Amino acid sequence: MKTLLFPVLLVGALSAVASGATISIDTSGRLQLIEGFGFSQAFGRAAEFQNASSNLQKQALDYLFSTETGAGFSIIRNWIPSSTEYTIEPNSPTSATSPPTYVWDDDDEGQVWFSKKAISYGVQTIYADAWSAPGFMKTNGDEATPGYLCGTPGHDCSTGDWRQAYADYLVQYVKFYEGEGMNITHLGFLNEPDITVGYSQMQISPNATEAISFIPILYKTVKDADLKISITCCDAAGWDVQSNYTDALVAAGMDSYLDVITSHMYYSDPTYALTTRLPAWLSEGGLTGPFTTVWYDNGSVTEGFTWANKIATGIVHANLSAYLYWEGFEINQTQSGSHLVDVSGNEALPSSIFYAFTMWSRFIRPGAFRLATSGSPSEVITAAFENPDLSIVVVVTNTGSSAQSIEIPLVGNRTSTHAWLTDDTNQVNSTLTKVDGNMIGITVPSHGVVTLQMT
Repeated sequence: MKTLLFPVLLVGALSAVASGATISIDTSGRLQLIEGFGFSQAFGRAAEFQNASSNLQKQALDYLFSTETGAGFSIIRNWIPSSTEYTIEPNSPTSATSPPTYVWDDDDEGQVWFSKKAISYGVQTIYADAWSAPGFMKTNGDEATPGYLCGTPGHDCSTGDWRQAYADYLVQYVKFYEGEGMNITHLGFLNEPDITVGYSQMQISPNATEAISFIPILYKTVKDADLKISITCCDAAGWDVQSNYTDALVAAGMDSYLDVITSHMYYSDPTYALTTRLPAWLSEGGLTGPFTTVWYDNGSVTEGFTWANKIATGIVHANLSAYLYWEGFEINQTQSGSHLVDVSGNEALPSSIFYAFTMWSRFIRPGAFRLATSGSPSEVITAAFENPDLSIVVVVTNTGSSAQSIEIPLVGNRTSTHAWLTDDTNQVNSTLTKVDGNMIGITVPSHGVVTLQMT
């Protein structure tokens, strides 16, 4: 396996640091909590991962989860299956009040194996998300086509009100993972309810009426089961729709029951903060286009720098607490760029988007707080963080066409500095810094990202 990431700083002095902007960090200006960065292996990708050769498994796991040589991802998002083939309730009860018969195969399409591997690398956050309720709980009787949960307002079914049964179903899934020795930390009951698709999906109205009627039931069921778990909503396909859902949820008092607002970015990116006190996650990002190792060419959505800019914008302007890509590892699927690691020959191959995430996820750890900054040039996005170990991390993203020279004061009594660069020719490589008295000088190339760490 080729080692493409270099965690050791090559310390040196620059002959000169061009006069540039000074970026100040306010350690008293704590902003949002950072809960992490992650991805999914849903819809059989976990099983594909499990069935890969031991050599490929190790390479891909190291790339995705190692905090020394990889991205250090800290969140995984598992699919709660609803299809008859994989659901934990394959046989429909005769009515909503009939006793359910649950079935557990100790595998969950490879997600049990995958979750245990992630935990072995230190991952503590598992987001279990249902794309749909089983078909027999829905108005259309089919989990893979649009329909509503029976019993929600305006959606009556002859078999009864299935809201409590669906809440019980979700809680039972969590309990099965407990039986495997793993704690699911976040629970969702919807996925992209605002669009029409041909796979597992359940809809809600633009005013989120159906979600509003279900969330208190799910909350009580979780509490009655004595589960310490965070409930999320609503994984809309785009940020603008999720913003509308969020306004409706807050107006209805659902922020008393929910813990996290979740959204995707397929129809609109997170470029502004939602109106809520709850943390916001970009819970799925992806693209239509090929897998590529190109960092920057023409600004295509497949390129790494495009995603470096998306992440920076989401964290800084939308106050995201977490950012998740769609899939982590797939094998020989290079026609699609919606995963981070593929295969070249017998070697795991990271995409350029993988490196965009690594500049954040390896260095900014769960429990960090974003800090207020000032002084960034107009074409630079700066984000600063204080980690739980009290290290300070600054990520500087240069969207401009020329290099930027930046000075950043040392924070507090921290005296050691390390910096890493990703651009057209560097992949999380150590880069030079100049320390002059209390000032740290870095140069950020055009369409490049520098991550600076102070300890």
